[in-house]
Amino acid sequence: MSESVANTVVDTIKDNELTNGVLNAGTWIADNQELLIQYGVNLLSALLILFIGNIITKMIANGVAKMLRKKQMDDAVVEFLHSLVRYLLFVIVLIAALGRIGVQTASVVAVIGAAGLAVGLALQGSLSNFAAGVLIVAFRPFKSGDYVEVGGVAGSVESIQVFSTVLKTPDNKMVVVPNASVIGGPITNYSRHQTRRIDYVIGVSYKADLKKTKAVLERVVAAEGRVLKDPEPTIGVVALADSSVNFVVRPWVNTADYWGVYFDLLQAIKEELDKEGIEIPFPQMDVHLNKVES
Repeated sequence: MSESVANTVVDTIKDNELTNGVLNAGTWIADNQELLIQYGVNLLSALLILFIGNIITKMIANGVAKMLRKKQMDDAVVEFLHSLVRYLLFVIVLIAALGRIGVQTASVVAVIGAAGLAVGLALQGSLSNFAAGVLIVAFRPFKSGDYVEVGGVAGSVESIQVFSTVLKTPDNKMVVVPNASVIGGPITNYSRHQTRRIDYVIGVSYKADLKKTKAVLERVVAAEGRVLKDPEPTIGVVALADSSVNFVVRPWVNTADYWGVYFDLLQAIKEELDKEGIEIPFPQMDVHLNKVES
């Protein structure tokens, strides 16, 4: 048999195999046409459930947030509940979509529960952050906009999220503090009350007239219009230090005026003491040398 005849035979065999394969595939498709159509419809339905469910989930979560804002609930709490509702609803939508394509939802729930347990053991920190977030929302030690110190960070509260609290520092930096760190340590809320007390320690020379110094301090504080009359400022000698006699000056102001009064009043005290010739000493040490006779 010549080489050309052999090649022709091989090509014929291949063509026959391809034809048979196509015919077999076509036969299988014809036999399972209803099954394929049903599966395609189910797959399309599952995708539609995911798509439409995601839209509905957003609408419901946004509606809940809008309703809470109408009730004048704190923005930080609203953000937390908005995220929580959206995540829970999306899980329900996902389970419904899987059930549409034939996945046993009971098995899915069981698998999710088992996986949740495993993940929970592996991510105990995240779960503690979530639980801490729930406690923050429940007990509300601060609200959106409050200036607080939590977890070693000070700043204004931007939002309370599922796992963390977002702060904005005075120099406009965003700091994300885990909720567990917020609950696990002291929480200092500088904005909770309407008034705050400014605490100064003013040192003057031991040569200064203490009555005159107190009168000067009282006059400067009284001249500051933002200082509250009730409660009255406290001014008095608090310590006889190594290099100075220390006065405490403790006026009360509205919380919003705190830093403005703090800076202006401190400058006014320094200028008035200088004008009255009352010295504010710097730390010093007297050294005595004794000559030893040889």
